[in-house]
Amino acid sequence: MPLTLWLSLAAICAMGAMSPGPSLALVLRHTLGGGRVPGMTAAIFHALGVGFYALLTVLGLGAVMVRFPELFQVITWCGAAYLAWLGIKALRAGRGGAFTPGAVMTTPRQAAKEAVLVALGNPKLIIFFVALLSQFVTPEMSLLAKAIIVATAIIIDGGWYVLVAVGLSHSRVLPWLQRNAHWVNRITGVLLIALALRVVAGPII
Repeated sequence: MPLTLWLSLAAICAMGAMSPGPSLALVLRHTLGGGRVPGMTAAIFHALGVGFYALLTVLGLGAVMVRFPELFQVITWCGAAYLAWLGIKALRAGRGGAFTPGAVMTTPRQAAKEAVLVALGNPKLIIFFVALLSQFVTPEMSLLAKAIIVATAIIIDGGWYVLVAVGLSHSRVLPWLQRNAHWVNRITGVLLIALALRVVAGPII
């Protein structure tokens, strides 16, 4: 995979990971309720769940592209619509949402269990990855290239949420996030809508 193409993949994965939602709320809740270790545990196990969906998507996309090109196109458009909906939702979120979770006592074991359930219990991740990976997967792509795509999704998702958990260990970070949540939501919303439009425009390979 060319470096420029991988950088595009990494940037899109980062936008997906940073978008406000239940995953961010999960990491915030466990970090505030148990400290750095439960927060990092939630981040890592959530990333593993994301990687599972990314793997399913990568393995299935090539076959769908070859055998059912019209169906693949419809799925891709549905994925683009979902990305646009996420963007609109982020734009309308304002100051609330995932940046104001209720702190409850938690443990690393609870964090790991909930993180996997949140990731695997969210089938919308499949739609997200279809919209995302349709830009990078081709029928003739090698297993190594597919492995790189899956690993990128896991590392970026886990890395971002680990940074969130570590950052929230410092008392000054959360108040800053709460004060500026509307800007984070707005920027994320614009980027997601732009990504949806790029998906509709066609592959970037």
